[in-house]
Amino acid sequence: MSAGFRITPAIWDKIHHFASFPQTGVSLQQMVLFGQNPSQGTLLKASQFLAEELPVRLAHRVKELDELPHNLSAMPSIKKELITFPPIVLPANIRKALMITRPDELHLPESKPNLFNDPYSSQYQSSANGNGSGFNKLKLRVPMERRYYANTNNITWPPEVQDYNKRFTKLLEHIKSRHDPTVTTVAQGVLEWKRSQNARHIGLDMQAWLDRFYLSRIGIRFLIGQHVALNTQQAHADYVGIICTKANVHDIVQEAIENARFVCEEHYAMFKGPPVQLICPKDLTFPYVPGHLSHICFELLKNSLRAVVERYGVDQEDNFPPIKVVVVEGKEDITIKISDEGGGIPRSAIPLIWTYMYTTMESQGIGSDFQTNDFKAPMAGFGYGLPLSRLYARYFGGDLRLISMDGFGTDVYIHLNRLSSSREPLP
Repeated sequence: MSAGFRITPAIWDKIHHFASFPQTGVSLQQMVLFGQNPSQGTLLKASQFLAEELPVRLAHRVKELDELPHNLSAMPSIKKELITFPPIVLPANIRKALMITRPDELHLPESKPNLFNDPYSSQYQSSANGNGSGFNKLKLRVPMERRYYANTNNITWPPEVQDYNKRFTKLLEHIKSRHDPTVTTVAQGVLEWKRSQNARHIGLDMQAWLDRFYLSRIGIRFLIGQHVALNTQQAHADYVGIICTKANVHDIVQEAIENARFVCEEHYAMFKGPPVQLICPKDLTFPYVPGHLSHICFELLKNSLRAVVERYGVDQEDNFPPIKVVVVEGKEDITIKISDEGGGIPRSAIPLIWTYMYTTMESQGIGSDFQTNDFKAPMAGFGYGLPLSRLYARYFGGDLRLISMDGFGTDVYIHLNRLSSSREPLP
């Protein structure tokens, strides 16, 4: 989208209409139960849900983009993200067929509130209350448990249903692909703002906005990815869409270790990077999205490897202290602790490590042609690794915590909700 793009009053009316509805959070448990052996009719109900939900979520994002602090929305890179969602209209015969379903027969279980309460939500609501747009006056919607699931397995659906599911899935694939570079696009906009203002760090208001924006993006991409997978992938005993019902923690972490060491060795032109010891039961499994866990572990391991190499020097390949990864299963959480002896972080810098665009390494900046997605990152990026990893951990009721001993090393704790019943923490 060009830098000169302007949203017309008619489009703004649609954005305000969709933004007047609350976003609907889902849980991993609900998505797994829904996606097991779905019929074309059930997939159609999912298409209907997303046709309603995605415009609402995108409208919230577009409106927040327009209300960016410090005139950040004027930065050229941010303009790309001001988009509208193409409307989907169901044919009359499909709407008639859907009336045959009886959604009151069987429902998904209710999700539980996410333990992560957005610390900025009250600030966000107070700013919304003052704009006079009615954005904060959210309308009521039918509970997701009724809208997203229906007992449709005993119905013979017309060919138009499958055709609609295929066309809607292709539309979602196109939207997801188009939004691949969003993280770096927005990061470039923040970098442009920092340079224009000669600012060293971003403020709490911008930090709050970025947290909400990226958390919303994680949710949108999860819903789209899950729906596309259900419609396009072959059935697998251990997978429901992109959710692995028996995600093996040992295997996921081990792969992240190997990938992070490879990137480290390539970056520093080393033959052998710091060793990583993994202590984890090999049969520990739980329902989760492997891509999320892999991303979190990879980013944190990169930080630990870099800290160790920077402290001891690249010529100490045979003398690096090992990085230790310990995984334990509790009643509520699966916890992963990553410990390094990379020198730690000064206490005064601890609050800054969760700040976007904060990095301890000199960065080359973000190239104008850098169009990668969340899961392809260099050894040292642009200060997004920790804050984004924490959002991924919190998305389904987990968390990310860090304890540092200045002069020795750092321990990072990844808490994952093993019950899978927490819904998304939507503002």
